[in-house]
Amino acid sequence: MSDTNGHARKLEIEWEDPRSAAARGLELAGIDYVRGIQAGELPPPPIALLLGMTIVEVEDGRAVFGVRPDERHYNPIGVVHGGLAATLIDSATGCAVQTKLPAGVGYTTVDLNVTFVRPIHADTGDIECEATVIHSGSRVATAEARVRRVSDGKVLAHGTSTCLVLG
Repeated sequence: MSDTNGHARKLEIEWEDPRSAAARGLELAGIDYVRGIQAGELPPPPIALLLGMTIVEVEDGRAVFGVRPDERHYNPIGVVHGGLAATLIDSATGCAVQTKLPAGVGYTTVDLNVTFVRPIHADTGDIECEATVIHSGSRVATAEARVRRVSDGKVLAHGTSTCLVLG
């Protein structure tokens, strides 16, 4: 693909085996696993590299992810695809839930609800998704999240997630 001047854009990423990282993660308490990824001690999942997402903050029952939207996130109508906000919400809520889990226990998302309230563009600037756990039970956990523009705090999307606790 080329821009209007004929200049092609290219994205190249490298990643480590995500199954190996996940197996190592099961040896740690959930919060330590997420903090290990944040600190660069454990490899990030390939989706984070592909989309340019980073873990900004982690604490018990809370996770903040960040990304700077750019052209690679665009859909055919010329705005950032809603999947970016949905992926931020799914990732941040999942990691917030993971911070509550002991070693050897995992989770999977079973329900994700997203509401988009403002369009996101390449010139939106940095955005962050802050997620907090609402309920953390032995079989089910729920969390909520808000995607905000960092420059002014305006909400761009918000959502909730239900996770099945595995272990």
